[in-house]
Amino acid sequence: MMKIILILSLIISLISQGYSGSARVTDDEIKSLSETLFRLDSNSATDSELVVDTQALISSSETSSKNDLSSRPLFKHVSEDTLFSKPTYKALLNLLDNYRRVTGDIEDVPPQEEQEQDIFLKETMLNTELGRELYNFLNSKGVYSSQEEFIQDLKMMWFGLYTRSNDKLDSSGFEHIFVGEIKGGKVSGFHNWLQFYLNEKQGLLNYYSHSFNGPWTTYPDILGMQFNWDGYFKEVGSSFIGASPEFDLAVYSLCYITRPGKMCYLSLGGKTQGIQTYTWDNSSYGDGKKYIGSAYPATP
Repeated sequence: MMKIILILSLIISLISQGYSGSARVTDDEIKSLSETLFRLDSNSATDSELVVDTQALISSSETSSKNDLSSRPLFKHVSEDTLFSKPTYKALLNLLDNYRRVTGDIEDVPPQEEQEQDIFLKETMLNTELGRELYNFLNSKGVYSSQEEFIQDLKMMWFGLYTRSNDKLDSSGFEHIFVGEIKGGKVSGFHNWLQFYLNEKQGLLNYYSHSFNGPWTTYPDILGMQFNWDGYFKEVGSSFIGASPEFDLAVYSLCYITRPGKMCYLSLGGKTQGIQTYTWDNSSYGDGKKYIGSAYPATP
């Protein structure tokens, strides 16, 4: 009887996670796949396409000080002509202006914006070798039986709306992570370097300092940044710098599907990096699956 109870408890646990195949993915498999994805990120920025000026480095105990210690922008040079002409970059850029950043403001998704979501998922996950590698792995583990199921689940996971404030459909995983939100007078989410660059270029974002700089000498790299976004402060906003849109989407999806709500350890260029994910537990979609609440590179 005790053995039956334990088996039933395990089944219920797997169902609550929403991904019955996730239990069969080992830590070593995640690290091996992430190394492959890192190598396949052919659309990541090169040193000639992206130059950053990191300036002030502060300790983790100083991140709440709100002191602007960097007089210059973080992004010194971005080759828009070459990077922004890539299909996956175009697809991401088309999505970034679709959202109301203050939680509590209802998000409206007209047909054109839903089409932009579909294009983004197609370009990043089906039309790149990196995206197909992620699908093939998850398919081999029994998480998805077809590309159609894979794309549809990512669409719900990332773009499905839920409420963060006042019972309004005001948020999604994509908005929180890639675009950023304002909640309780502070910046919430905001973990994408292209969104950072575009807002800095427009004079809407002021880079203050960084408290973490990853060990990589090429892109993708990781920074933990302090900044002011149009009057709102972010104490630590960690992002992959120079990563392609498909890389961000792939590694965050990998970690969320296989280690939902937990720390997930990747191997990138021989270096271990944690990704923290959070599930949105107040609502669900499909057969009890959870929307993605947040995902970002962990910093010390």
